[in-house]
Amino acid sequence: MLRWLTAQFSHCSMPQGADHRLGQAMAMACAALVLWLGLGGQPTALAGLTDDNYDGNIFALYAGNGSLVPPRVSLEQSLKYGKPSIVVIYVDDSSDCKKFASVISQLQAPYGRVANFIPIMADSIPVKASYEPSEPGYYFNNAVPQTLIFNAQGDLVFNETGTVSYEAIDDVMREVFDLLPRTESEELRRRPINEVNTELVPEQ
Repeated sequence: MLRWLTAQFSHCSMPQGADHRLGQAMAMACAALVLWLGLGGQPTALAGLTDDNYDGNIFALYAGNGSLVPPRVSLEQSLKYGKPSIVVIYVDDSSDCKKFASVISQLQAPYGRVANFIPIMADSIPVKASYEPSEPGYYFNNAVPQTLIFNAQGDLVFNETGTVSYEAIDDVMREVFDLLPRTESEELRRRPINEVNTELVPEQ
């Protein structure tokens, strides 16, 4: 096959001498590249749900909810408006964050209109000697995912690192909004889930 490709490139009219030899070398290089690509030499997508490789916006890919990123308001704005906030500090190349993205997406259905959802890339937090309480860096524990919940008064009422269950966050949000405990009321409506997070957030 390589010889055939070389022959095809060699049929082009080329000047004799050094230029001709250069043209032949270029034809050989092109033929080798085509052969390499044809035999599967091209890079493949190695990222997935259970690894720590980057493959794009985790909220779009694994939660079916790319609208969460970028957030509509900053933490500072949310605290200023006096609206409860759910802050999630994450990175796109973490399997834990990929799995947790669906939990955050599920929470947006019952609480999206009454609370601000603020996903923050850990890499976007500036490195400084000190931070204000209105800055995510003030609370960041240098581990992801990290979930922060602020009530309407701006008080931090929940701060957990690692994957947290829907129910654990829902319990806190019910207290923030003075709702009945889950055991005494119907489960709040969850957002429709896609084929990826069906396995991550099973129906109760």
